Order: sequence, then C-alpha cells, then structure tokens
Amino acid sequence: MTTIRLHNTLTRRKEEFRPLDPANVRMYVCGPTVYDRAHLGNARPVVVFDVLFRLLRHVYGEGHVTYVRNFTDVDDKINARAAELKAAGDDRPLEAIIRTLTDGTIAWYHEDMDALGALRPTHEPRATEWIGAMISMIEALVAQGHAYVAEGHVLFAVESYSAYGRLSGRTVEDMIAGARVEVAPFKRNPMDFVLWKPSTLDLPGWDSPWGRGRPGWHIECSAMAQELLGESFDIHAGGIDLMFPHHENEIAQSACAHPEGRFAQVWLHNEMLLVEGRKMSKSLGNFFTVRDLLDRGIPGEVIRFVMLSTHYRSPMDWTEEKAREAKLALWDFMAAVRGAEPAEPDPEVIAALADDLNTPGAIARLHALRRESRAAELLASARLMGLLTFAPAAGALGWGVGQEVLEKASAIARRWAALRADRRFPEADALRARALEAGIELRATKQAEGQGAVAEVTADFDPAKLESLE
Repeated sequence: MTTIRLHNTLTRRKEEFRPLDPANVRMYVCGPTVYDRAHLGNARPVVVFDVLFRLLRHVYGEGHVTYVRNFTDVDDKINARAAELKAAGDDRPLEAIIRTLTDGTIAWYHEDMDALGALRPTHEPRATEWIGAMISMIEALVAQGHAYVAEGHVLFAVESYSAYGRLSGRTVEDMIAGARVEVAPFKRNPMDFVLWKPSTLDLPGWDSPWGRGRPGWHIECSAMAQELLGESFDIHAGGIDLMFPHHENEIAQSACAHPEGRFAQVWLHNEMLLVEGRKMSKSLGNFFTVRDLLDRGIPGEVIRFVMLSTHYRSPMDWTEEKAREAKLALWDFMAAVRGAEPAEPDPEVIAALADDLNTPGAIARLHALRRESRAAELLASARLMGLLTFAPAAGALGWGVGQEVLEKASAIARRWAALRADRRFPEADALRARALEAGIELRATKQAEGQGAVAEVTADFDPAKLESLE
C-alpha cells in the first residue's frame, strides 16, 4: 500500500499518515460562511484538500473515506446581509430571508466548486441543523468547569486547558498581546471565547439552558465533527488563517468536552493566496470571486491547474500569465489523450501526491508523460488530480474548440519549435504569422517542459485557415 506522508501543523513535521481505522479514514475541512459568493482564496482549500480526498480514496478505497465539510449558516454577517435585504423592501420575517439567502449561497457555492472539479464531500452539514449537539457540548463544558455563564453568554475559559496555544505555538500571554480580542467586562480572561450568546427578538435564536440565543462560531465545527466523525478522527484541514483562533479554539473545547478522545490527529493548513504579488483586497481592486473568473471565460479547470501548480504550504500567486500558461498546458494534455482510455495512474504521480501533496511535482510528471506519449497513464494520472475529467472523445469542457483542433494546434506548435531549434528562423516566423492569421498564437514557454512551444486558440480562430497550415 502507498505510504502517505503529511506535514502535521500540530507537530511541525512531516509524518507517515496512519489512519485510526483504514476501513474508515475520516477528514474534516472547514467550509464557508454562506452569505456571498466564494472568492478565490476560499477556493484554494477546496481544491487542495479535494486532491487529498481523491488520494485517500485511491489508496484506501472509495467506500472507506468519510469527508465532512460544513456550511456556517448562522453568523452575524449573515444576519447583517439579511437585515440589508429587509431594509431594501423584503417584508418577510428575518428567518425566512436568511433561509433564502443561505440556500441560494450554498447553491452558488456548489456550482462554483463543481466548476473547479471538486468532488462533493460525504457530508455537508449546516450549522443550524446541529444546534442541539452544540448545546449538549456546551453543557458538558460548563459542568466540567471549562466554561462559565456571564450576562447571558457562555464563555470557554482558556486557562482551564493547559495545552491552549499548542497548535499556533504561542502562549496565552503572546496571544493577548498580539491578537485583536473583544475585551468584554464579563470575560475572566481577554482570550476567553464565546460558546453561546444571547439573541434579541429581531435575530435568529434557539432556546437553551442559558436563554434564547445562538452559538459562537468555534463550537459549530467541534460539534459537527464529533457527531459525524467521532471523538477521534484522522485529519482536520483548512486555510492558515483559521489556525488561530478558530482551530486553536476547536481543539481546546473538543479536548475538554471529550477528554477520552483525541479529536484530530493530523492538522493541515494551506497558505494564503495573492493576486499579482499582492494580498487580495477590495481596496486594491484585485478582489474577485470564482464566479468572476468563470464569467470572464476562464475555465474552472484552468483555475484548478494554477492552484495545484504551487505547493499548498506555500503562498500562491494568481496571475494572468499563470492562467494563460495553465490553459496552454491543459490544451496540450487534452490533445495528447484524445481517444485514450485511462490506465492506472503513474506511480511517480502517486508518489508525488503521497509526499505531502506535492502537486507541482505531480504536474511536472504529467508533462513527462505527455512527452513520452503515454496517453493512458497521463489521462489516469491527471484524473487522480481532478484534471482532464471530461470524456476524451468529447469537446474540451466548453472551451470553444474540440479535441481535433487542439491536436492540430499542438502539432503546429511542435513544428514551429523544431524550425526554431534548427535555426530556420525565417520559416519559423512565416509559420507563426500564418498561424496567427488563423487564430492560433504560438508561444515559446518553459511550461512546455522541453517541447519548446505551445499553441493558444484565440477568439479569432478560423477553421478554414487552420486547414491550410497542415
């Protein structure tokens, strides 16, 4: 069996992955708060940990992996968005507006993540469906002295858990000094966090032993993970921005509520996403959603390819040039697998993925398979990564051209590269000019992994002129 090694944030080292139960490998990934479209940063953990899900299914069997990714559908941001809609003229009760808002946002999320080639998790729990489990966990924490009631709130006492800060590697004192925390007068310690808070009559709320209210954010994931995966499970993953305070707080409350359990034994975190070298920000004008890119005609598979071209533990920089190169590489792969039936994935691709999800290494191997004309292995290996998932005989996922065109364009690119390699530059320039007239742009690029050139089918593509180039 393939040995998988993963970098465990909790231990700060790469470790051999040994599931608690190989017949039921269990993984939890923090999902979105559903009040608006998913932006590109939201998509990175979905794509990264979808590859892990696929790898685990390949190694342990499709029926032996349980993947949970939640929807947070009770949150102050959701309440605020619903209040905006009500103020704009929606006269329905706030709860009805919220349900419509969250249902619609979940549908958007599914559409966008499906477009990125992400498999649906085994379970996608909504927080509002697990309020009872959250109340039960909070009751246990209060009974055990790990939480206290103050002015209608229930708060977790961080000083009651001696290992608090182990995940992020900081002491409570460091966290107080460096974090923005709400210093409410009823908190015993500034780092104590809310498990339950009161709701006014104009806000969503549920009855509880502490009055009508709603859960804090952190308790949601702990309760749902415990209910669906058990008190001990294998992997908990999410973006690096969630490590503190969200994941730190999850560990504390789960470990205290179920001291006999281990909660998650492996913690994985993907790094942040940049856009053209800068942090994505509305103020910088470089903030966009997955849907924005899809509506611009950038295929979801291209977005996925760009994300997988950088290792998940390194910051990922989205650039227009990377998107362009990803599109060219995928076109070339699609031309190469035309008519092929998938074989078994290439062992070197599997080995790269098993080495802490080394997706850049796996992609480099895909290029090698393409050069070696090993179409069946290329197709199977790419599909293991969630790429080339279309039927090879069909068109290219609505990219506007079919497989035959892609194959011809790639052949022209190879002919151009050969002319350049032979230093027959006048002939190469003439071919490039004729190709451009036909709507085929030829480019030399390192992404070609030794081929020397790739072809892009532009919006000016003319099939009749393509025939004259053959």
